[in-house]
Amino acid sequence: MATKKIDLEQESERRIKKAFKRKGWSEVKANDSWAIFKIMSEFVEGFEAMQRIRPCVSIFGSARTKPDAPEYKLAEEIAFQLTGNGYGVITGGGPGIMEAGNKGAQRGGGTSVGLNIELPFEQQPNPYIDKEKSIDFDYFFVRKVMFIKYSQGFIVLPGGFGTLDELFEALTLIQTQKIGRFPIILVGRKYWQGLLDWVRDTMGGQYAYINMPDMELISVVDKPEEAVAAINAFYSKYMLKPNF
Repeated sequence: MATKKIDLEQESERRIKKAFKRKGWSEVKANDSWAIFKIMSEFVEGFEAMQRIRPCVSIFGSARTKPDAPEYKLAEEIAFQLTGNGYGVITGGGPGIMEAGNKGAQRGGGTSVGLNIELPFEQQPNPYIDKEKSIDFDYFFVRKVMFIKYSQGFIVLPGGFGTLDELFEALTLIQTQKIGRFPIILVGRKYWQGLLDWVRDTMGGQYAYINMPDMELISVVDKPEEAVAAINAFYSKYMLKPNF
């Protein structure tokens, strides 16, 4: 653990120094041009792969959740029940909640998609992703586009900064009407209640930075059956059917 911390600090210092390093115009232009091609290639690869998969339900949550944790078992059961109801499952492809989601989908005989992000540490594709449905990304924002574009519902279990990033990305795009009003379901009242209270009372009530009806974009449940029922209710309301 100490070695890992030192490596992270050294990598952070290297990136800071690199950001302040003076570069010539030709070097900047060359680096940016190659970045554009890399970004384009990730979008093309992602679109081509996901178009064949068709929309699913995305499951978000912490990569640090251990297999014996209640949240892991909860995510696995939710994914299992989703596939039993005809839905495919998309996760971030890594360990923790993501692994649990893919494991449950595979156990249920359903589509199991993993959108893995390449990181210096900690994240490797889990073994429960369908072989042809494991996609690697270098850019977080490209990966988030795939989550949003090809999901017809978002189930969010306890997690950290990455989970909050994915949650608020979905909320922002729905609130600004960039995407449809797909269901966003938070699992675990005890974990999420403090955040929801702050959003409602401080962000919404005290400062009026959001419209209070926006809180209706979020559902909170504790049980797998409740999460799946919320997804089914959405489909039933619009007379839609699962894609699988």
